Amino acid sequence: MKLSAISLVLWWWAASASASEAVVVVHQLRPAVGGGRSWCGRRGGGDHVRELARGVEANNVRGWRTIPAACEGYVGHYMLGDRYRQDSIVVAIEAAAHAAALRLAGNGSDVWVFDVDETALSNLPYYARHGFGVEPFNPTLFNAWVNEGAAPALPESLNLYKKLLSLGIKIIFLTGRTENQRDVTARNLKRAGYHTWEKLVLKGDGDKRSAVPYKSGERQKLENEGYNIVGKIGDQWSDILGQPEGNRTFKLPDPMYYIG
Repeated sequence: MKLSAISLVLWWWAASASASEAVVVVHQLRPAVGGGRSWCGRRGGGDHVRELARGVEANNVRGWRTIPAACEGYVGHYMLGDRYRQDSIVVAIEAAAHAAALRLAGNGSDVWVFDVDETALSNLPYYARHGFGVEPFNPTLFNAWVNEGAAPALPESLNLYKKLLSLGIKIIFLTGRTENQRDVTARNLKRAGYHTWEKLVLKGDGDKRSAVPYKSGERQKLENEGYNIVGKIGDQWSDILGQPEGNRTFKLPDPMYYIG
């Protein structure tokens, strides 16, 4: 049963990717020399940044505010090259296979929780202009970018979204964006290809909770309302940590910033 579900997902993914790649571009690769092997840090150049990236993805490296300036070239090549997309494909295929193998309640209560930034939508056009995480986060500049409503979809997340809808799973977007960005976020999601969802949950303008208490608290509200969280996906550990966990969690790569 599991192998059959995975085989069907792989076939579907190949068909979806071939149909969508011609029209969906996260960000054009800037002309550059090398392939991400530039010197970074004090211990072994590219090997060092790979160690850092593994530590970040495993949630062992925490609390950092910016990436080292020497890492900009490496991280930029990773994010704009094919490795980031390949890593995202692995996550999304596993998520789709998990969903395909589920026994759903079939009563409209089954939902999948998506983060928005660097999950449903990609802010690479913004971060490519701001050092891929080298520059300290500037909320004024970032909010100006958000208000343009021009962020493209991460294609792998969009493919997963379509697969989940085809299985009868409803979508809930849970984001740290604030309520005053609801309209532009909804327009951007639709523009990027996310045409329907069950709920779009944003943070209240006066909500001072940090990411984990906020997102876990909102998931608890969903369960209290009778929803069954069959999966969730995000680029930050704070998107997926905390109770309730739901049936299973999936973590997309993001070496550009950390939200605790």
